Amino acid sequence: MIIAPDDFFTRGCGRCDKFDGPDCKALAWGEGLAALRAICTDLGLSETAKWGHPVYIYADRNLAIIGAFRDGYRLTFFNAGLMKDPERVLHKAGPNTQAAGVMHFTANGDMAAQESVIRAYLHEAIGYAAAGIKAPKKQAEFELPDEFIEALDADPELAEAFDNLTTGRQRSYVINLNGAKQSATRVNRIAKFRDKIIAGKGAQER
Repeated sequence: MIIAPDDFFTRGCGRCDKFDGPDCKALAWGEGLAALRAICTDLGLSETAKWGHPVYIYADRNLAIIGAFRDGYRLTFFNAGLMKDPERVLHKAGPNTQAAGVMHFTANGDMAAQESVIRAYLHEAIGYAAAGIKAPKKQAEFELPDEFIEALDADPELAEAFDNLTTGRQRSYVINLNGAKQSATRVNRIAKFRDKIIAGKGAQER
């Protein structure tokens, strides 16, 4: 996966064999992605790369992430449970995701029509980050580490696959990740686990 945001916009995310080629979805939606990036940076958000995608940060908190897919491109909000969504433009990342936090775009020209909404929603998210407000967590059978919650929010395919796992398989990942003392170790394990989760396997399965 890429580790510099610029690479995403010029080469792709690096998570499939279409990376740095003419079929890469990040290049197909380049105009729209560039417009999203311009809005985020214009609002003073800092930019980094996580999970192979550009992530935008305010007050040391992950605020939003940009992604490109076969059917379009997306802006996904972290802490989606806080978003009021008066325009009803936010969708859930997966069928069992708790809160809707994804804006879908299906044409490069969508930015012109929706720029004011995007800016308003980002301003709302910035306000929560500045105030240190986080979405309340729903009571669950087991506690997901923050790094895994962020990875699921950032990766709709991973979120859907994890939601579809049996409770026992879900628990196997949670136990493994919570056993790591360092945040960086948990992030690395999540990256290694991704293919197994997509394949419907538990942490200990081959």
